Amino acid sequence: MLILGNTLDELKKLADDSVDMGVTSPPYNKQENKKGWLVSNIKYANVTDKKPENIYQEEQILVLNELYRIIKPGGSFFYNHKVRWEKGIMLHPYAWISKSKWNIRQEIIWDRAIAANIRGWRFWQIEERIFWLHKPKDKKDLIGKELLSKHALMTSIWRIRPEGKNPHPAPFPLTLPTRCIYSILENNGVVIDPYCGSGTTLVAAKLLGHKFIGIDISETYLQQAKTRLENSQNELKIIDDEKKLHFVAETFSEKKARGMHKKFTQKQKLLFE
Repeated sequence: MLILGNTLDELKKLADDSVDMGVTSPPYNKQENKKGWLVSNIKYANVTDKKPENIYQEEQILVLNELYRIIKPGGSFFYNHKVRWEKGIMLHPYAWISKSKWNIRQEIIWDRAIAANIRGWRFWQIEERIFWLHKPKDKKDLIGKELLSKHALMTSIWRIRPEGKNPHPAPFPLTLPTRCIYSILENNGVVIDPYCGSGTTLVAAKLLGHKFIGIDISETYLQQAKTRLENSQNELKIIDDEKKLHFVAETFSEKKARGMHKKFTQKQKLLFE
């Protein structure tokens, strides 16, 4: 389902506990003046990316809390953002995420392997952050369900090249939402992206066998998403390539059953003696 409208307004119309998980990357509030040798300044269709920072952060908290309401207990939401600087002051996404209702299960580093701005004010920033947010079922469920071994081995640093062939000004690569969704949803579910843009999260959800909800304020981007979804089979190879990475020959439980963990512990002791 594609929805044209303001993210916060449209989220308020969705029912409580009705969505399994979500993935998004909101506009970063980069003031429309951040550019470098490799990229021009980002400007979106039908929306400004130039707001007072306090207003921006307050809006993001409201959006995150609405998402918390509609995600099912035990569900997850993956929130992609980056560390920014304004006039020498560092602005970290944790500042507002920690004020939302979500429990932060993990902070994942997205290693993009390329910097947008290659000036020397700081070491080149080639990373962004992906916050894995969790909605506990109860007060004892702060950690949530354990990942399968084949998913956990992906580690907390994701080396994924950014998207290079997309008309949207700031898309993330299809591999990113694919990894999030494939690692969390085992059965058919509903995935939401409240800033769906050209539909990357929605394509991943569809090709992995899930239903989806995409919200965007731009009719232009929603049309791009619609066209992309209609031709989603053209991107199936990217999904399959990611799924092949989620593989272990033998899980920890299987090794434990064979007593291998005891042998590993003994080797560790010998190393430190």
